[in-house]
Amino acid sequence: MSARDQLTDGLYGLGWSTVKKLPEPVAVRLGRTIADLAWKQRGKGVQRLESNYARVVPGASPERLAELSRAGMRSYLRYWMESFRLPAWSRERIASGFEPKDLHHLTDGLAAGKGVIVALPHLANWDLAGAWVTTKLRVPFTTVAERLRPETLYDRFVAYREGLGMEVLPHSGGTAFGTLARRLRDGGLVCLVADRDLSASGVEVDFFGATARMPAGPALLAQQTGARLLPVTLWYDDSPVMRGRLHAPIEVPGSGTRAERTSVMTQALADAFATGIADHPEDWHMLQRLWLADLDPAKGPS
Repeated sequence: MSARDQLTDGLYGLGWSTVKKLPEPVAVRLGRTIADLAWKQRGKGVQRLESNYARVVPGASPERLAELSRAGMRSYLRYWMESFRLPAWSRERIASGFEPKDLHHLTDGLAAGKGVIVALPHLANWDLAGAWVTTKLRVPFTTVAERLRPETLYDRFVAYREGLGMEVLPHSGGTAFGTLARRLRDGGLVCLVADRDLSASGVEVDFFGATARMPAGPALLAQQTGARLLPVTLWYDDSPVMRGRLHAPIEVPGSGTRAERTSVMTQALADAFATGIADHPEDWHMLQRLWLADLDPAKGPS
């Protein structure tokens, strides 16, 4: 490993080993302090967050965007503080830490026995939502994780999520789709973060009035397996409890080519995501470029 990779891995390791031992109020204050320091430094991530918020909240003044980015960084660090502490939370703390609306969309889908695909954007804490599913509902599920550098950091994330009851597949390697399809045909649950895909296979969607790419996987899995496709959006409020909404299932169109059906379904996902993000923009942790107009073809995605 390079010195930078060793430092990155060491910092995450320190977070999981140290932050989880802190009393919750101390961890909350620490996260807010780190968020405010990062926000004041106005690094690339904060600037990109403000640029993304400018698309989500058109016409917002610079002062409003600054307020949003500060709140966004606090929400982002709340995600990290919770994630570092989740392995030490009791089952009761996890079960009481999330309150979703319209849960029947999920439970009815699982009861039907054809599998359910939950698709989420980078809102609030998707790991907490997953831990709640495995703890409160006692339903295991399968997800996909991007391979991170260094490899030891990827291994940490896999171990962390497996410790919360998730089956984690690597994004690369070409076998994830087939495994996900098998889990769904067996009536299982698959959860995918699905608001950013800069690969050649990404589906172009209209997102807040401009073109972005989102992954085709959720729509393709639904078509191939007959599983129910559910958009889910999450948000924080002023309490220790995270909130969420399970949106109505996205139906497979009755006509058109596979590519046309995939495009229609992915656009429907994007529309559901946009609803949740517009309601709670500060909880959307998108510190990277997303819209095609923001990508520099000469440099590639960043």
